[in-house]
Amino acid sequence: MHECPELVIVDEAHTCARPQGTHDSQHQRHNLLRKIAEKPSQHLILLTATPHSGKQGEFQSLLGLLKPEFEQLNLGNTDSEKERRAIARHFVQRRRADIERWMDEENPFPKRIPAEIPYQLGAAYSQAYWDVFRFVQDMIKGIGQPVNRKQRIQYWTALALLRGIISSPAAGALMLQNRAGRSEEDDGAEAEIYNPVSDSDYGQEGDSEPTQLLDKTVWTDSQANRFRELADQMDQLRGVQADKKAAEALKIVRAWLADKYNPIVYCRYIETAKYLGDILRSALPKDIVVETVTSELDDEARREKVEALKEHKQRVLVATDCLSEGINLQHLFTAVLHYDLPWNPNRLEQREGRVDRFGQSAKEVRIGLLYGQDNPMDGIVLKVLLQKAREIRESLGISVPFPENSASIIDAVLNATLLNPQSAQDYSQGTLFDTKEFTVYTDSKAKVSAAYDLAAEQQKAIRSIFAQHAIKAQDIEIDLKEVDNVIGDVATVEDFVCQAIAHLGAQVEPFKKGYRLFTQNLPGGLKDLFANKPDVLLSFKSPTPEGYRYIGRNHPLVERLSQMVLANALYPEGNRFHVGRSSVLRTRAVAQVTVLAEFRVRNVIATLQGRQELVAEEMLLWGWQGDADDADNYLTPDAAKEILNQAMPSANISPAELAYWQEEALNTLKRLSPVFDKLALERAAHLVEAHERFREALDKGHRFKVVEPVLPMDLLGLYVLVPDTTVKN
Repeated sequence: MHECPELVIVDEAHTCARPQGTHDSQHQRHNLLRKIAEKPSQHLILLTATPHSGKQGEFQSLLGLLKPEFEQLNLGNTDSEKERRAIARHFVQRRRADIERWMDEENPFPKRIPAEIPYQLGAAYSQAYWDVFRFVQDMIKGIGQPVNRKQRIQYWTALALLRGIISSPAAGALMLQNRAGRSEEDDGAEAEIYNPVSDSDYGQEGDSEPTQLLDKTVWTDSQANRFRELADQMDQLRGVQADKKAAEALKIVRAWLADKYNPIVYCRYIETAKYLGDILRSALPKDIVVETVTSELDDEARREKVEALKEHKQRVLVATDCLSEGINLQHLFTAVLHYDLPWNPNRLEQREGRVDRFGQSAKEVRIGLLYGQDNPMDGIVLKVLLQKAREIRESLGISVPFPENSASIIDAVLNATLLNPQSAQDYSQGTLFDTKEFTVYTDSKAKVSAAYDLAAEQQKAIRSIFAQHAIKAQDIEIDLKEVDNVIGDVATVEDFVCQAIAHLGAQVEPFKKGYRLFTQNLPGGLKDLFANKPDVLLSFKSPTPEGYRYIGRNHPLVERLSQMVLANALYPEGNRFHVGRSSVLRTRAVAQVTVLAEFRVRNVIATLQGRQELVAEEMLLWGWQGDADDADNYLTPDAAKEILNQAMPSANISPAELAYWQEEALNTLKRLSPVFDKLALERAAHLVEAHERFREALDKGHRFKVVEPVLPMDLLGLYVLVPDTTVKN
């Protein structure tokens, strides 16, 4: 922390929120950020697409990193304009609706097409499920609502077994097999453990089967024998003949692939993902690649495995929640199948958000919720939590975070299901949610609904509080466009890359939705960017078409081309890839001699109060046509740029004539030195105005002055355009 740089950018900042009821010292990420934020003159940028998990205290712990007093604000009741303005200077909220159209540019997002897809367990699987269900009912008989550590472990063990066998025969068998020989009592060294069966709001709680729960329980010999029998029973259910859930998933994936969708299939457990991946891999055509990714791989290995899929036109990814957050998958996949229902609605949005996001080239993405019609666990999760979450999202157009008290509600519902001796009969008869005795379900559903409605209202209030009134796009639009002119907009990057590659002797040509680059003649420093492939498809647009590589301003290709062109401009003329800083061109683009000069403008800017100084640097294209002594003939930067873009050589020019026009232009530049100094002062004043507009939007009171522009400006390029007066035949 002592070596911390002045500016720190924290991505996925929601993982640094302080959990409710804990202290800073109990959450190391939050504690570290709080200490960094306390440093004088520290700059901190927190980035997250999911700032609010539904727990108000956690959200405000993030706001407290911006300013300590923000943590105490009652945001739901904040009517003070002063408080709103104070927060708006530090908190920028941009929702999908805010950026779908930005500065007259369309930024398309895909349409999400959701579906709930039922399946029946099948006779053999149903028998195994209810055998395990009755076994765990006997195991927790007499516990009631678990109150002590031992009872909680028993209750969680029961849930873990049921969730495991619902997930897949592989996950269920693993849990049952590992328990068959276990009969020693847990030493009780841990004072408390967390619930490893439920799903957390965000972050990755782990995708391994929670076998540690069963290790903490004493099993009788008869229970151990029963485990063996149930494990053998689950082993007999592997494959699509007995496992109707896997068969339905295969059917869905086949249909999506036939419709040209590439799906991600999310599973809860590692064994389930590996098991399902093997089934899909063996059943689908060999030209469709199926990859499985779980937390058994480290982050880098996961990313490499996923990126390798882009080489295949059709692909299927089977993954756990280790790939539900912090990774962009929209360039590779267009559909999501929830093979295992998450027990927390926030997980739905995390998973689906991997493909339904900016940069998705498909107009529609498909979402499937696969659930068992004849098992109560899926039914309760779907009816109590997930359907309400969908309803709220469709109504508001946004996902409302899981209400913070709903975890205890769903826990109570599951507990009631396990403790209800009639559950098996009620569910098999389709009356589980209709019986008068099962009032816990209806009461809990009403509570969840009310909690969600309240959360939705709070979200509306929060959206109002954080609506960006402080910064208006139209106020800084001119400045943003000028920045694009300086560093290059999409069209400029496209033109530069194509021309630079051609100048270096390689071939790039338009191809369908972008360009095809032939890499054979590229210099080694560029060829290795494409793994020495003979040709690659490039696109300069986002969303990027399928199969193309996006080339933006910050792409290594653009960076290396810029460095190469700049370096070659300083080489002697004999260099193979010589790039001239001056040229004389005969062209039909002008009617009179035109001189264009490329300047580097440097200014030192300081605040009127204080000693802080900034160095601002920009490139300026300027010039004149005809008589340089007549100010009316001076060209604006935009006019000069337009002429330069249109100028193409139309005839050869002799060495003597070239030398003449260059000498004339250089002599004129010397004579115009006072004009250039005045131009530098005007650019400095313009730069100060832009800084003040931006500062005005963020924090009133700061004013800037120019110390002095660095004179004379640096001349980096000189181009003389001589009109071609020959008559076309």
